[in-house]
Amino acid sequence: MLEASIAIIIGFAGLIWSADQFVAGAAAIAKNLGMAPIMIGLTIVAFGTSAPEIIVSISAALKDAGGLAVGNALGSNLANIGMVLGITALVAPIPIALNILKREMPLLLIATLGASYCLYDLHLSWQDGVILLVTLAVIFYILVTSKSHQPDAEHEADVEHIPTMSSGKAWLLFAVGFALLIASSQLLVWGAKIVAIELGVSELIIGLTIVAVGTSLPELAATVASALKGHHDIALGNIIGSNLFNLLAVMAMPALISPTALSPEVFSRDYMSMAGITVLLAAILYGHYLWAKRSNAKLSSSNGTPALLPTQYLGRLAGAALLICYVAYYYLLFPIHG
Repeated sequence: MLEASIAIIIGFAGLIWSADQFVAGAAAIAKNLGMAPIMIGLTIVAFGTSAPEIIVSISAALKDAGGLAVGNALGSNLANIGMVLGITALVAPIPIALNILKREMPLLLIATLGASYCLYDLHLSWQDGVILLVTLAVIFYILVTSKSHQPDAEHEADVEHIPTMSSGKAWLLFAVGFALLIASSQLLVWGAKIVAIELGVSELIIGLTIVAVGTSLPELAATVASALKGHHDIALGNIIGSNLFNLLAVMAMPALISPTALSPEVFSRDYMSMAGITVLLAAILYGHYLWAKRSNAKLSSSNGTPALLPTQYLGRLAGAALLICYVAYYYLLFPIHG
């Protein structure tokens, strides 16, 4: 048990560090080859935020631990919204960009609904994996098409995070990062399986809790740090993008590599909880927008001059609601009897 716990800790540390190096190297290579910043942001950087989950999912599937992989995907989405967004909104209000409401949020709702089709029969097959990856490709095409029509100023967020380095250093970081991602994921999955056996719980539970929270900690640290510095305009978009990758790429891995039967709780408890908190987030975001639009309409009609729609924020009340829902989910996982 002690060795397994140490393996999990080392595995998490390795995943966090190697993912950063892998993304930095890959982004620099793409930049040196002349790839457009928007494409780097939508592919390499977006993939990088979910790289730990994807690699862990592949490792788990190869070790016939499909439950751990599915739990990782669903649990990471729950943690991203309930824990990461919830805590960040408590620290500082998160701006709600209009394009999030028009583009990213509807796509996440569609992906969430699509995932229900794959999980409802409690069997994740290779056909389900193909459906998930095709959906990811379609969503990626929509994002690229829509973002390519944005003004250049709106691409600054994509540009500022792309490092500048020599090709030799970029390839070295890419290779080292990728190798350590593989090794760290193997170590983490091994430790998680041993802990599950020792504690007498399923691999699904370990994936939903320890692995999911651990792979979401980098997003929490980065998002809270950005919020404290006042640079958290893209926090909401990053979380929604990460959740899209988790549903469509991370969950596709066990389906393609090792199709597996799922316990009834995966759909009735875990998927429904993940879908519920996603819908709650959407309701909060669209509620803010409709309230602001209605207030503006009243203001415009009273003075006869059209007013600009003010920036809306995901505030502390919304953050508290999301965090409470996430904590409540743990009650479903570990009910207290007597």
